[in-house]
Amino acid sequence: MSHSSNSADGTASSISNVETTSDTAQLINNDEEIASTSNFTQLNKSVNFEESEEDEFHGSHGIRRRQAQQKIEPGSLNILSAKYESLDYDTCENHLLLDEERKRGYPFVVWKDIARWFIILLIGIVTALIAFFIDICIEEFSKIKYRELKKSVDKYVLHDRLYIPYLLWVLSNICIVFVGSMLVAYVEPVAAGSGIPQVKCYLNGVKVPRVVRIKTLIVKAVGVITAVVGGLAGGKEGPMIHSGAVVAAGISQGKSTTFGRDFKIFQYFREDHEKRDFVSAGAAAGVSAAFGAPIGGVLFSLEEGTSFWNQALTWRTFFGTVVSTFTLNCALSAYHGRPGELSYPGLLNLGKMEPFPFQFYELPVFMFFGAVGGMLGALWNFINYKLAVFRIRYIGTPWLRVVEACLVAAASATCGFLMMFLLNDCRPLGEDPTKVPLQLFCSDGEYNALAAIWFQTPEASVRSFLHDPMGSYKPWSILVFVVCYFLLSSWTFGLSVSSGLFIPNLLTGAAWGRLLAIAIQYMLPSNTINPAKYALVGAAAQLGGVVRMTISLTVIIIETTGQISNALPIIITLVVAKWTGDFFNEGIYDIHIQLAAVPLLPWEPPPLAHNIYASEVMSHPVFTLRTVENVGHIVELLKLVSYNGFPVVDPPLADDVEVTTYKRLRGIILRSQLIVLLQNKIYNENANTTWSNFNVDMNMFRKEYPRYPSIDALEISDWEKTCTIDLRPFMNPSPYTLPHRASLPRLFRLFRALGLRHLPIVNDVNEVVGMVTRKDIARYRVWRHRGHMGMEELILSSEI
Repeated sequence: MSHSSNSADGTASSISNVETTSDTAQLINNDEEIASTSNFTQLNKSVNFEESEEDEFHGSHGIRRRQAQQKIEPGSLNILSAKYESLDYDTCENHLLLDEERKRGYPFVVWKDIARWFIILLIGIVTALIAFFIDICIEEFSKIKYRELKKSVDKYVLHDRLYIPYLLWVLSNICIVFVGSMLVAYVEPVAAGSGIPQVKCYLNGVKVPRVVRIKTLIVKAVGVITAVVGGLAGGKEGPMIHSGAVVAAGISQGKSTTFGRDFKIFQYFREDHEKRDFVSAGAAAGVSAAFGAPIGGVLFSLEEGTSFWNQALTWRTFFGTVVSTFTLNCALSAYHGRPGELSYPGLLNLGKMEPFPFQFYELPVFMFFGAVGGMLGALWNFINYKLAVFRIRYIGTPWLRVVEACLVAAASATCGFLMMFLLNDCRPLGEDPTKVPLQLFCSDGEYNALAAIWFQTPEASVRSFLHDPMGSYKPWSILVFVVCYFLLSSWTFGLSVSSGLFIPNLLTGAAWGRLLAIAIQYMLPSNTINPAKYALVGAAAQLGGVVRMTISLTVIIIETTGQISNALPIIITLVVAKWTGDFFNEGIYDIHIQLAAVPLLPWEPPPLAHNIYASEVMSHPVFTLRTVENVGHIVELLKLVSYNGFPVVDPPLADDVEVTTYKRLRGIILRSQLIVLLQNKIYNENANTTWSNFNVDMNMFRKEYPRYPSIDALEISDWEKTCTIDLRPFMNPSPYTLPHRASLPRLFRLFRALGLRHLPIVNDVNEVVGMVTRKDIARYRVWRHRGHMGMEELILSSEI
């Protein structure tokens, strides 16, 4: 399960300990690697990792250690990628920032606060308009597609040539999905799936490349329309959350790096710390636009997304979600020909439900539904995990991904057609509203109930299962539908298309909930059973079993059905579903985050880890810079290593080259700051010319944010390499530090609570002896499985 740690028995540490100040670990010298503090062992550069067969339990803290020897198997869950970097959530309090604050004073603080509220207002409006655009496109295109298919079926069923409408359906699905899949596979791969795992990682402090770019937003919006119209078992809700996050990141920065436009507004929000708060508000606005659930949006952001939260952010986020819902309702009510009627029940995604009465003896039934949902959710996650591993190993090239998406589109149409063709489930017309009633082999005045489910968007099908009266569907046909749709939806999530998993799971759950309602009615013929009640509870159980959310999901379902009296059954069901699912495996988002090998920090530090010390976790020796440093040395260091933070230390007292003692810490400086200083040639030698002509302040750094040039892109002459830079005005003079004897939980809490990127480890006289970064801590992971738990140490690899 894990790679060798630096333990007292002298096991050489593998790559993780080389990660000095880094976010991107790389091997520095061919022959020299660093082992644990207890002993320095020479390792070869070509350390290859893999698990050998022996599983050696080590020490009292139950760390599962496995020696890393051969190649890494793609799709393993016990690996961390060294390629992910962290975000700088910790503000750099250097002299420039202090000067700026002194000059601006309190009026600027007030102005900044007003600007924040204004940005949140814009985020809410823009997110809602994007949701409106996606919603209308899906509705209109689906209407056209299913209307044409109905004409074709009605025409050819009389001639006994039903293969023609079947081929037409398959072809239309493939063509529509092909467009979205090509965009995702070739233009922006990060737009695949729902985007919730990526946003969760970003809010945790991991820099996921291209996750909040405008290009991602465009591909996401077009991709989700093609996925739903193309008949895939996917929903538009997950991608809406990602879209909200992208909108927030774009608006709050006042510039677009994709289009190369800087609007010169909101410059003071150009730092990771501020951007993070806006992104969490944007994700919440996305939820509320997708479900029309403002409080659910805030709770979703709090429960599933953000790792950092405060009271002011709660208010601003709530304001954003309310604006988002209000804007969407205004737009949709106008579109549906009822302008201004904001309480129009058609705006509720799942349709307005009547309050259903429930008795005390029904609570065990709800618990049973929760347990079924938890087990089915765990099975869904397991199937999806196996498919994801298969995709990582064998479907690597973009064209193969497109082929797979088209294959699933064809399979979806085939499933639907076979069910309509083979299961003759007829119902009299006019009993329930169906936009496209298909007669097929039914007698006159009847329509095929299964065709009605397949010939509409998944969201409309959820409404049908919730609201249709008892006896609308035969039990046999519901069972076949559940099995087919369960497998289809688990195959669809993770394809190279933009689609979410909320609606497919709600649909599967509503179907088996209705099936169990029919079974209960059969066993208790004297009672009249309300199918809507059990369909809703089943839908909640299935979705809760897959994503393992409780609070936010309860509130979203309450808000989207407009009934608060149903809260207790839903809460009981969701809690049982989460507990049951957690017994078998993790939630689907966590599985995908682990597959991507992202160094995500959980809420709590590993238990029983107080006997692991900072001296074992840290990377060393550390690459340091002196307070006044030579330009040539800085350039060579930046080219040699890929680390992102360097401790600034006092210059050595002796001139002797051999002096290798540790140096006293004076501050820390980031790679991005060094690059901006070199780019603007802020040298001591031309202080009189450059400094007077050039305004050296915080805006110099903000202008380049977030994409700083690489060191290779800078032109630096030989004369410049002889110059020096005084780093003291630019470095952070008071970084958080810990002594080398601090325990892992203490390290973890400081890192997690403050959102740090680098943590220098010092000895008793404040000399830097090591550096801890996110990956050093994230590689200690707690595992839980079927009632057992322990801690494993993960392998760090730069191959993934």
